[in-house]
Amino acid sequence: MLTIWGRKTSSNVQALMWCVGELGLEYQRHDLGHRFGGLESAEFQALNPNRTIPILQDGNNAPLWETGAILRYLAAQYGDEVFWPSELPRRAEIDKWAEWAKLNIAMAFTVPVFWRLVRTPTAQRDETAILQAVTDLESKLKIADAQLGETRYLSGDEFTLADIQLGHILYRYYDIDIDRAALPHLRRYYETLTERPEFQRHVMIEYEELRPRES
Repeated sequence: MLTIWGRKTSSNVQALMWCVGELGLEYQRHDLGHRFGGLESAEFQALNPNRTIPILQDGNNAPLWETGAILRYLAAQYGDEVFWPSELPRRAEIDKWAEWAKLNIAMAFTVPVFWRLVRTPTAQRDETAILQAVTDLESKLKIADAQLGETRYLSGDEFTLADIQLGHILYRYYDIDIDRAALPHLRRYYETLTERPEFQRHVMIEYEELRPRES
């Protein structure tokens, strides 16, 4: 049994939960962070000195933190040869795209775009900074769009761990109120992901609770 700490509206928790769902694993999740609080407690610090979510504990093993490490652990422990191959060159190819998506897409979207647009009061938004952040993000998304013009999924024609790291960002990217670049292959890919039940369950979650109160 997996034990998971983190609220369902956290994008990093969503990546973890989507992976857990795709692998068909049993779990118990505890809401922590944002309106639930709990990150400053001594008990939580003992689990993760960084006081961040998510955290995963598999049975009696030591708790794991850092989303990328957690996802790779789950893939290696429970994934099949398509999702996370034992053949190292193929695994590295998947991991390359997974790490690229985390560093170039997730980190370029969550704080620079989503936080500035959704989690910042209207009067305090820097529209110029948001526009520039979207431009910077889409310069990287064009790389994914080109790749997806050649393959069905990010690292080939089968769903893998790389799609977790890229795909969990796309629901919010396509849902927020921005002007988006025409990226037809990325859009096709996103629509394919929306047909997956575990994506619907763990990623396509409304985020109104994250919006600040307007004065």
